[in-house]
Amino acid sequence: MSNAFVLALAFLLDAVMGEPDWIWSRLPHPAVAMGRVVGWLDRRLNDGSDKKGKGAIATAALIAGAGVLGLMLSQFGPLAEIVIAAILLAQRSLANHVTAVADALRLSVGDGRMVVARIVSRDCRAMTEPQVARSAIESASENLSDGIIAPAFWFLVAGLPGLLIYKIINTADSMIGYRNERYKDFGWAAARTDDLLNLIPARLTGLMIAILSRQIGQWQAIAKDARRHRSPNAGWPEAAMARALGVALAGPRSYDGQMQPLAWVNGDANQDIGADEIDRAVGMLWRVWWLVLLLVLIIGLVT
Repeated sequence: MSNAFVLALAFLLDAVMGEPDWIWSRLPHPAVAMGRVVGWLDRRLNDGSDKKGKGAIATAALIAGAGVLGLMLSQFGPLAEIVIAAILLAQRSLANHVTAVADALRLSVGDGRMVVARIVSRDCRAMTEPQVARSAIESASENLSDGIIAPAFWFLVAGLPGLLIYKIINTADSMIGYRNERYKDFGWAAARTDDLLNLIPARLTGLMIAILSRQIGQWQAIAKDARRHRSPNAGWPEAAMARALGVALAGPRSYDGQMQPLAWVNGDANQDIGADEIDRAVGMLWRVWWLVLLLVLIIGLVT
């Protein structure tokens, strides 16, 4: 069975099953296991001199280990590949988590703050309703790219090894890819590798959002905003989603008690947003999902 048909079935399985609590309450989720591996390398190597070199060794070891594991698991056949790919995709989970923010925000701003804090790392305690909504929509946009489109892309390119390599590097970037004193050297290789692996998927995600929302004529403006983002990749789906919804995203926000004067995305658009705009963003997540499923099936038929 081709990678495309395996991926299509994995998409469907993830959409139906999501992440069953009865399994992951008893077994460690693969993402948790990956985090433990990255944490072990961090504790073992992130010390002393030449942290940059040690970080490069750690990143190379993660890539090699994930690639070999992927090759081994693929020997169990298409059924195993479908199940593993479905577990490592996150469409249903992402949609559920973002929808939960909208549901909570309809109860109160305090409930919205509490729920959005589960999916973003910024300070949430003093957020206004629009800030909660922006946070949820930005998380939806960025995670659509690195939680669904990028894993799917690398599975199409390189099968299960490609998917596992992407996921372990993405996990490493989320744990050690920070530009702070502890990780600016040790996490450099993981962060740059993650940037490279997301280069095409992020732009594809933005392109699909723009096409589906009939905002492709605004591509130059989307690209301009995307390049102003602090991430070389996250700005593309975020800028496209902002125009798809007709809202302003990003802007100043607080991390660790410090206000960061970040640029607005589509700043002239509506800033007074709430739960309804979050719901529309979730709707776009599923529209992109359907488009990707269709494209994957077409690829499977012609290859």
